[in-house]
Amino acid sequence: MDNSGSGSFMRNRRLESFLNTSSSPTYREKPKVSVKEEAAQKPKADVYQDDDDDDGWVLALISCIRIVTCFLTMMVTTFIWALIMLVLLPWPYERIRQGNIYGHVTGRLLMWILGNPRKIEGSEFSNKRAIYICNHASPLDIFLIMWLTPTGTVGIAKKEIMWYPLFGQLYILANHLRIDRSNPTAAIQSLKEGFVHLALQSGLPIVPMVFTGTHLAWRKGSSHVRPAPLTVRYLDPIITDDWTADKIDEYVKMVHNLYVKHLPESQRPPES
Repeated sequence: MDNSGSGSFMRNRRLESFLNTSSSPTYREKPKVSVKEEAAQKPKADVYQDDDDDDGWVLALISCIRIVTCFLTMMVTTFIWALIMLVLLPWPYERIRQGNIYGHVTGRLLMWILGNPRKIEGSEFSNKRAIYICNHASPLDIFLIMWLTPTGTVGIAKKEIMWYPLFGQLYILANHLRIDRSNPTAAIQSLKEGFVHLALQSGLPIVPMVFTGTHLAWRKGSSHVRPAPLTVRYLDPIITDDWTADKIDEYVKMVHNLYVKHLPESQRPPES
């Protein structure tokens, strides 16, 4: 995405375990320890796993309450800003700006409700006139991108977003862009190359945003939210004013490799 009215989004388990064994053949009787002591001696495993949604009924209830609260909050803020957008119909740029303000307010509120610990790195690159791209593995990514992209940003979403009650209509009123995903292969490829074409046409730098931990906090297709820590890292801007149209594939591969480098192994995109 970029502050001039064009944008693009690019659409993660730690493997840490060691088994220590003794090489000495000498037999030693295992000392007796209590269950509490034994648990304390065991190395800590990663609390949040990709394939584990069973955190107990109490945490499941808390998760449900948070999701419902998020939904109600979004409906209220969306309704308020929809009225604002209708008043601003004759002024398209002001609608873009108000759409971003809505995103900043709503995204921050939703992240506060969910309560995940967050760390933001590289924030000195967070308010530049640039094309912002990010990895996408969770609904939380949407809340974060709404909150953290600069005012004046235009986003890209599937055209079906218009059917989402209130939110979809607000998205259209805010002058954001939509793509047809009836041909998934073509749509994915167009998104991969979209940020390159925007850079070629505008000469703006590209600021990659790397989201980690969101896939553990709220997986796609899951109704379970967990308090896993999240990290948002803005990478150094990629200068594009010398890019040429005959090297599009090289630029796509370069950015792909950049994400491979900065994402943890479980979150890395597939090799192309």
